[in-house]
Amino acid sequence: MKIESIRIRNYKVFKDVYIKDLPNFMIVVGANGTGKSTLFDVFGFLHDCLIGNVRQAIDSRGRFREVLSRDSEDQVIFFEIQYRMQILTYDRLVTYTLEIGQKNNVPYVKKEALRYKRGQYGAPFYFLNFSDGHGYAISNEEDFNKPDEDLEREDASLGSSDILAIKGLGQFDRFKAANAFRRLIESWHVSDFHITSARGRVETTGMSEHLSESGDNLARVAQYIFEQHPDTFNKIISTMKSRVPGVSNIEPVLTADGYLTLRFQDGAFKTPFLDRYVSDGTIKMFAYLVLLYDPDAHPLLCVEEPENQLYPHLMTELAEEFRLYANRGGQVLVSTHSPDFLNAAQIEEVFWLVKKDGYTSIMRASENEQLRDYMNLGDKMGYLWKQGFFDGADPQ
Repeated sequence: MKIESIRIRNYKVFKDVYIKDLPNFMIVVGANGTGKSTLFDVFGFLHDCLIGNVRQAIDSRGRFREVLSRDSEDQVIFFEIQYRMQILTYDRLVTYTLEIGQKNNVPYVKKEALRYKRGQYGAPFYFLNFSDGHGYAISNEEDFNKPDEDLEREDASLGSSDILAIKGLGQFDRFKAANAFRRLIESWHVSDFHITSARGRVETTGMSEHLSESGDNLARVAQYIFEQHPDTFNKIISTMKSRVPGVSNIEPVLTADGYLTLRFQDGAFKTPFLDRYVSDGTIKMFAYLVLLYDPDAHPLLCVEEPENQLYPHLMTELAEEFRLYANRGGQVLVSTHSPDFLNAAQIEEVFWLVKKDGYTSIMRASENEQLRDYMNLGDKMGYLWKQGFFDGADPQ
């Protein structure tokens, strides 16, 4: 399942932006304050709405007036995500829309809908349509041979107007598209990695199947892969050896007092090092590889500024790892300030943000004729960015 486009209206600096034909690997650059973090927070916001509710997601970001774009005329936050998925043997482009308003100072779901075409022709059909906590969903959407009027419509009340319909109905397999989109949101990963959280001893209990956003369970996830997926762990170690010179092995170790830590082996020394004595760059590269080689891979990764704590010469290596992940079927969105990382990019992968009069627009490198000409002559994205060819995006 792949996200093909996203439209954002009235969400912070994004008054009205539309990104179509999202590549599997998307790199975003822009000056500070243009909205790179906000773009990724769209995915985090939708995830929080699903896990909790809309009110909690809004309030955690400063309440409605801080999330709504300044001087918004209609006072409604709007998202539209199009994703392609298989429903039985049919390949469908599904559109999910969400409108969030406020009444009596309380955020609520003004409208939530999910639609796609049942056939090659005709208008999209609504398989889920809710407003203010009430609506309906189609439970036999796979019956493509039935006329619209014969599809089974289930009316429902969510009990609260700040709960997403896909949260409740999406847990049932009979609502195919809603179920798939719920699982997509639940399983995408917005990284907020902290080196200090990833170091040191951790308790053996806790989440271990997937790396957390902060990376504070790195040792537990490494142990899980080491024990349950040894071939994958060996692949991570092999990649680590090729990407970071000197590292010959990494092993999760249970300490005598019952805690878990990571032990790194440098080929030049007989005695291994505990992770607290290893460089930030080594820890971070290992964490990214654990994330990228997750046995149950995330369909979407959002990673902000992965170059922090990494040596410039590793940027090409890391960009290649992200691209390999995308080629295996996931999608990766990365923001960066690193010309070295950008030098590893293909022109179709690069976007930049421009802020004007308080609002941000999104530019696509492949649509810039001058950039295309330079790239065809053998130039690189990072050099072109530093030389000021990304109009409105200051590389400093």
